Amino acid sequence: MKLSLVITLFNEEKNVKPLIEKIHQALTGFKYEVILVDDGSIDNTVEEVKAAMNDRIRLVLLNKNYGQTTAMSAGIEEAIGEYVVTLDGDLQNDPSDIPAMVQKLEAEGWDVVAGIRRHRKDGMVLRKIPSALANFLIRSLTDVHVHDYGCTLKVFKRKIAKNLGLYGELHRFIPILAALQGAKITEMDVKHHPRMHGVSKYGIGRTFNVSSDIMLMLFMQKYLQRPIHLFGPVGLVTFGIGLLINLYMIGLKLAGEDIWGRPLLIAGVLMLIGGLQIITFGIMTELLMRTYYESQNKKPYLVREIITK
Repeated sequence: MKLSLVITLFNEEKNVKPLIEKIHQALTGFKYEVILVDDGSIDNTVEEVKAAMNDRIRLVLLNKNYGQTTAMSAGIEEAIGEYVVTLDGDLQNDPSDIPAMVQKLEAEGWDVVAGIRRHRKDGMVLRKIPSALANFLIRSLTDVHVHDYGCTLKVFKRKIAKNLGLYGELHRFIPILAALQGAKITEMDVKHHPRMHGVSKYGIGRTFNVSSDIMLMLFMQKYLQRPIHLFGPVGLVTFGIGLLINLYMIGLKLAGEDIWGRPLLIAGVLMLIGGLQIITFGIMTELLMRTYYESQNKKPYLVREIITK
């Protein structure tokens, strides 16, 4: 199997049939499968998929609406193709871009090819501006220079896709998750179409979720395997400042001054206690990470290739 297309669906009944037709037109000559993951749709999406079923299509029905990240993870789990392709089910991504993306990945030796929606057909205020700001912020903080984190259309080598570790709402950070594995990532322009049927599942409110997830990504990128390197220095500095304050207060006490109830004394004591707690938290987090890897026999690395003579 050359390609596994993973497409998540939630209330996309009018888009199913034209989407499948576009995929078949675009991928003539490829051996491929289409994995459609229904994320708890409450319209006729499932019925439309069943009506369009053929030997290339598999339908994964989730028990309820879990969200795009979980649905995408379920689809990737089922994929058996050499390359995994993710795209939206709303017809805004164009399947005709996939052959060129696969060719680029194979010809130039990339692990991931991500799409860039240069001429995005979405609203300016609610979609384009927040997306541009989020992309800039993520690039600046993570140093993973992908221009369009929100474009679902991507092609992966199977090994990278299978080890993304998708959960929560991390699908928008897939390039960072791939980079954590050492994946070589490139980009190319892809077409983008206005939504013709259904309504968008995203709004301005997701900005707060993105902000929270950025902090998680920064932690995962820099300290996932060594959390004590984050909490240790912070705890030591806090403890050190508290120690200096308390030594100063002891000096005042020995000089005959009344220090009881002074805000500086209280601050010093709190920083001593807080510093010890942060250091202890760092040690506990370090032990949790070791348990995470060792209990699952999970390795903190991926082998790109083993060469023998």
